[in-house]
Amino acid sequence: MRTKIFSTCYHALFFIGGSLLFLLACSQEKSKQATGFPPAPVSVASSASASVPVLLHAIGNVDAYSTVGVRSRVGGELLRVNFREGQDVKKGDLLFAIDPGPYQTALEAAQANLLKDTALAKKAANDAVRYTALFQDQLVSRDDYERILSTAEALNAAVEADKALVENARLQLGYCSINAPISGRTGTILADLGNLIKANDDRPMVTINQIQPIYVSFSVPEQDLPEIRKHMTLGKVAVEAFITGDERPEEGTLTFVDNTVDPATGTIVLKATFDNRERALWPGQFVNVQMTLTTIREAVVVPSQAVQTGQQGQFVFVIKEGLAELRPVKPGITYKNMTVIENGLSPDEQVVTDGQIRVMPGAKVEIKNRQ
Repeated sequence: MRTKIFSTCYHALFFIGGSLLFLLACSQEKSKQATGFPPAPVSVASSASASVPVLLHAIGNVDAYSTVGVRSRVGGELLRVNFREGQDVKKGDLLFAIDPGPYQTALEAAQANLLKDTALAKKAANDAVRYTALFQDQLVSRDDYERILSTAEALNAAVEADKALVENARLQLGYCSINAPISGRTGTILADLGNLIKANDDRPMVTINQIQPIYVSFSVPEQDLPEIRKHMTLGKVAVEAFITGDERPEEGTLTFVDNTVDPATGTIVLKATFDNRERALWPGQFVNVQMTLTTIREAVVVPSQAVQTGQQGQFVFVIKEGLAELRPVKPGITYKNMTVIENGLSPDEQVVTDGQIRVMPGAKVEIKNRQ
């Protein structure tokens, strides 16, 4: 009986002793964590004050500043093509020549008819003067007098009509020479030498695109429209177009905001104008567009990888006297891998940029490198 009691007490003491050892081990582990030993290896960088541009990005499409399809106003045989496909032309340059023969003949006929009616009108005017004197002396009847006057008036009207016909014939003759309506670059010639050209044909003889200056069209979400309009009223809004494979952007200015938001996509179309002096932009080309609305002066910035997200929101680890401090922050825009901190951080504070997974608030850290 005593042996059984002794065995039971022995097991109880053994259990209590084991529990005490376990509690002591847990206490030592918690003590390690509380003191931050061993230090967590981290990389750090200093927050800085910088000017940060507020940017919008989009995919843009290059459009010609103006496009004109050249058509003939008169019909006839095409006698001359005065340019090459893809050639740059200036406004007023001769492009095509239509056979002027029929139109020259029509002009000469109209001029001859004008001379004839002018001579008849002159004689009728003299007759009217003479019959007026005779009628006053009662040497001719009223009917003869009025007939002479009406004849003179009719011939004067005929002369005016002939002048209009001469002017129209001269215009038709002038239309035989087709000149460039704008300066630009020509496309494919669709009318070859010797073809019979129709007046006002639906198909243009050639299309001219004006590429200096040139447009870039792009769309942005409608929620950005108020900011865009605000900054347009304050001054010019700069736009840059990046061509694939070319690191240097083309610089332009926002010049057009469409008057309607597309309800299907919730976007609005904008246009920027570029001088395109080196002709790097070409109609139909796709480019990456970057629009600068404004610049935030003296903004506090940190490397973007320093900003972490937790249950209470976004934060950074700030290093002070070798210890990590969890600092809630309000991040803003991101620019070139740097994030603007709108609230919660000052310039020249050390923040952890790598190794956050091993860092605990209040724990010691070991700085491996500084960025």
